[in-house]
Amino acid sequence: MAHPVWADGDAYEAYVGRWSRLVAADFLRALDVPPGRHWLDVGCGTGALTSTILADGAPGRVTAVDRSEGFLAGARTRVVDARATFHAGDARALPLPDRAVDVVVSGLALNFVPEPARAVAEFARVVRPAGVVAAYVWDYADGMAMMRHFWAAAAELDPVAAELDEGRRFTVCQPDALRVLWVDAGLGEVSVRPVEVPTVFADLADYWTPFLGGQGAAPTYVTTLAEPGRAALRELLAARLPVKPDGSIRLTARAWAVRGVASE
Repeated sequence: MAHPVWADGDAYEAYVGRWSRLVAADFLRALDVPPGRHWLDVGCGTGALTSTILADGAPGRVTAVDRSEGFLAGARTRVVDARATFHAGDARALPLPDRAVDVVVSGLALNFVPEPARAVAEFARVVRPAGVVAAYVWDYADGMAMMRHFWAAAAELDPVAAELDEGRRFTVCQPDALRVLWVDAGLGEVSVRPVEVPTVFADLADYWTPFLGGQGAAPTYVTTLAEPGRAALRELLAARLPVKPDGSIRLTARAWAVRGVASE
């Protein structure tokens, strides 16, 4: 079984990073955090959420943590604001003392943590009393049209591909599962809501090319295919995707956002 690779920030941006930025803006508006706060971005990746916090959240400081040195290198290049610092670290053992930050957020990362409950417990540990803890994850099972089309076609051509589908593997990407994680970590005022954004591809190449970048489950699967297999998958997608008269492919992506507050 192919395992997803997370190292090339530019390839990730082309694949899903560009759509993450749209979700991040909506996510932050709903948090309604006062200015001047110290934020922690866990699983910061290429810096999509960090840069949105800096642009829209009026933070005093943002500490960003990720396990991937490749993603961190890309984030440091993209985000040059002096209020942000980037560190290598594991969500299950954050490199911060207790009650160190005012807000903890995580974008599109929690489902990739082997023990998500440990990660959320860490979020609760490092946030100050009455601080906000929030995250969002893609709705892989029903809400990510670009991936649903991909995996449906891949599984038709190769039944083994169905085992790699994030919609089957990531149970944490559903509202009830997120709510339980937050409640079990001792967080209060827990709420979960959908965030849906358009994912408009200029043409078939704009849709298909990011799957060749090797970042994430679907692109990693494509790297295992010989050229005839890749061509067959591309042709099947071309036949099935809803292509508009101008050649564009207009899909949607949905994430689930969860928010809670630390006890005082």
